[in-house]
Amino acid sequence: MATVLILDFGSQYTQLIARRVREAKVYCEIHPFSVAEDEIRAMAPAAIILSGGPSSVYDEGAPSPAPVIYQLGVPILGICYGMGILAVAGGGVVARADHREYGHAELEVEINDDLFAGFARGESSTVWMSHADRLEELPPGWEVIARSTNSPLAALRNEAARQWAVQFHPEVVHSPRGREILANFLFRICGLTADWDMESYVETAVRRIRERVGDAQVVCGISGGVDSSVTAALIEKAVPGQLTCVFVDNGLLRKDEAAQVCRMLEPHFGKDFVFVDASRRFLDALAGVEDPERKRKIIGRVFIEVFEEEALKPRPGRAAASFLGQGTLYPDVIESVSVNGPSATIKSHHNVGGLPELMNLGLVEPLRELFKDEVRAAGAVLGLPADLLGRHPFPGPGLAVRLLGPIDEPSLALLREADAIFIDEIRHAGLYDEIWQAFAVLLPVRTVGVQGDGRTYDQVVALRAIVSEDGMTADWYRFPPQVLARSASRIANEVAGVNRVVYDISTKPPATVEWE
Repeated sequence: MATVLILDFGSQYTQLIARRVREAKVYCEIHPFSVAEDEIRAMAPAAIILSGGPSSVYDEGAPSPAPVIYQLGVPILGICYGMGILAVAGGGVVARADHREYGHAELEVEINDDLFAGFARGESSTVWMSHADRLEELPPGWEVIARSTNSPLAALRNEAARQWAVQFHPEVVHSPRGREILANFLFRICGLTADWDMESYVETAVRRIRERVGDAQVVCGISGGVDSSVTAALIEKAVPGQLTCVFVDNGLLRKDEAAQVCRMLEPHFGKDFVFVDASRRFLDALAGVEDPERKRKIIGRVFIEVFEEEALKPRPGRAAASFLGQGTLYPDVIESVSVNGPSATIKSHHNVGGLPELMNLGLVEPLRELFKDEVRAAGAVLGLPADLLGRHPFPGPGLAVRLLGPIDEPSLALLREADAIFIDEIRHAGLYDEIWQAFAVLLPVRTVGVQGDGRTYDQVVALRAIVSEDGMTADWYRFPPQVLARSASRIANEVAGVNRVVYDISTKPPATVEWE
């Protein structure tokens, strides 16, 4: 498959560019702007997209790509900061704008034969601007193909150099026809084919796993979530009989979750599925711990201990494992790379990063090129149950980061019941599949209430439900009032120790999805 190379200059929208390209069924990869020339040549990209970014091209030490991108002869599209990069490289003049342009703008198309094919000449279209610089002077050989309210040079091209540039962001939903513009670049200008689909991806991933693993054994920690389950299914398809899936109950799962996971996965993996109940071991280690970072570290340490003991046990007729399967996703990879690049790191990821070094195992990460929705599509190709693929994400530390206070069994039991009621009401209303993630949080506060004509001084449960494409950004879900009313009433009446229920209407950003 042809590859589109996206160079990241630190834009908050870089992953959106990749998503739009993938949605057009074209394969792409994001790399830091500083990626080396030999890596770019080895990749042999069919096209290059330069992202936006927070810098100004005239700043000292401003991020700049390797000159090789101009020598490959492939089409290049510069977006926002990427436009400034192309303009300066071509001899144009970029300067600080008098006023930062942020928000909606009206774009007027002047030339409609390539990037704006399908637009009428002179047609106005809404686009999203986010920039503080302005192109003051066209580089030689370039021409204007669209203007905006405040930018007479809002979209440009240099056909001879095979370069196009836009001041606005076509990748965001606030540019309603942005997908058309990107599709014109991919198909009309670059001549690419829409050949990125999950069937072909699964075939490629299976081949790669076979080449890497050979006849060695693989162990995979499995949680019953989408990522680890699809990872295990790919490995099982590639090297049947060489995989051991280890599911560890850490005592921090949702109500009846251990039984549900075993019921879903044992039929699929058969004798390759191992269940370990280590709940007592985890809860003893967490007793009285309140600080969220300490919780995470303890959970990680104990999981490594338990997993190492189980993973390295010789199974009948099998040697110890030589490889570890992990459900690392593409956003994890991008944000890890960004530690040494221009993008900010929002949080560390809960993949078991200490395991490979500790256990001296080779890594098998077949999902590291996929976004979350693509993982679900791959799982469907592999024949995994729809109930499993549609499950809401669940954090690695489990209920430990939804219980805001010391970990103890009574509090966990209370939280499990409240969470189960909330999910039950969502399912009863037929809304589960509309929501990316929903859960309950037990707050470390008590409030006065009245129950049965008597005063209570009990705990507070917060409910959280979000909608999102990939979890990177999120909005709170607008429930019909009766769903929240029923959930709150049932929790207050059926869960002893709770007298108040609140609903979290925070977006991400500024909040994160989880409370800890």
